[in-house]
Amino acid sequence: MNSALILYIIRRTIYAVVSLLFIITIVYLLIHAVAPSPLALAKVYAGPGHTSKSQLLAIIKEYDLNAPLPNQVLNYISNIFHGNLGFDPSFHRPEIDLIGRYLPRTLELVIPALLFSMLLGLYTGAFGASKRRKAGDQVVKGVYLVTWASPPFLVAIFLQVFFAYDLHLLPATGLVNPVLLTPKDVTGFPLLDALIAGDFTYFVSLIHHMILPVVAIGLLSFGIITRLTRASMLDTMESEYFKLGLMKGISRKRAVYTVALRNASIPIVTLLALTFGYAVAGAVVVEDIFSYHGMGWFIVYAITNLDYIAILGTTIIIAISIIIANLAADILYGVLDPRVKLE
Repeated sequence: MNSALILYIIRRTIYAVVSLLFIITIVYLLIHAVAPSPLALAKVYAGPGHTSKSQLLAIIKEYDLNAPLPNQVLNYISNIFHGNLGFDPSFHRPEIDLIGRYLPRTLELVIPALLFSMLLGLYTGAFGASKRRKAGDQVVKGVYLVTWASPPFLVAIFLQVFFAYDLHLLPATGLVNPVLLTPKDVTGFPLLDALIAGDFTYFVSLIHHMILPVVAIGLLSFGIITRLTRASMLDTMESEYFKLGLMKGISRKRAVYTVALRNASIPIVTLLALTFGYAVAGAVVVEDIFSYHGMGWFIVYAITNLDYIAILGTTIIIAISIIIANLAADILYGVLDPRVKLE
């Protein structure tokens, strides 16, 4: 690894940390703007319902809400980096425990959905480029425009109604068959815990319930990958080295799906970070529709029950996830493409 790449990674990491600190500060200031006085902020921290004055005073003391605003922001940031996101008034548990329970479930949806979206987008983009201005290209355009323009709830409901209620092929709601016993929580990820416990019945049931949410999230974002892949491949197919490959006797199909697709897929790396954020946003709606109890469902629950501590915690965790995804994409792009200016 050369020194330019190391400096590039360090610089991108510093940018990511600064972005994270900026987001945390803005989120805290926004909630402080809603409740500008210590007593009002304590009521926000206490959650909905009746809270005595003595309890509010205890919250003010616990979170140091009487301190100057800059000190409160610094204390809040310090607590976050120490893993303290507050105590959830609705569940009566530390917020970090709840996020540790629901976040792995969402990652088990989002990561396969990203892979599905990427593979589908690369293939349809390559297919559309190879069939330029023909019927196949128009079909690809129509499909990805419809899914890309459709709201997440509409895609999720269509899949739910068609595959679960009409065809009875897949379960309509839930994380797993409720009659099954949950394996011991070792990693926090249900799929891994089921494998560790050797409970393949539970594992298969999890996969069975994941299919529709994964497809719904994947369909929401594959269109942008298709569009970029198609455009990149059309440029590549006009290049001299692509034409030279055809002149050497390489079949057009092989040239399209190996030479052109390989070179056109490099820009997709940076797009994956954007797609990750879009997938997480889509998961909020999709999980609620499928009653899949992950971060998306938890966010909807927090909003509908005015659980501000959960809203703050989940907002920050999602921001951290997206920043890390962007950082990983920047670093991977710098490694894969030596033409990137690292200085």
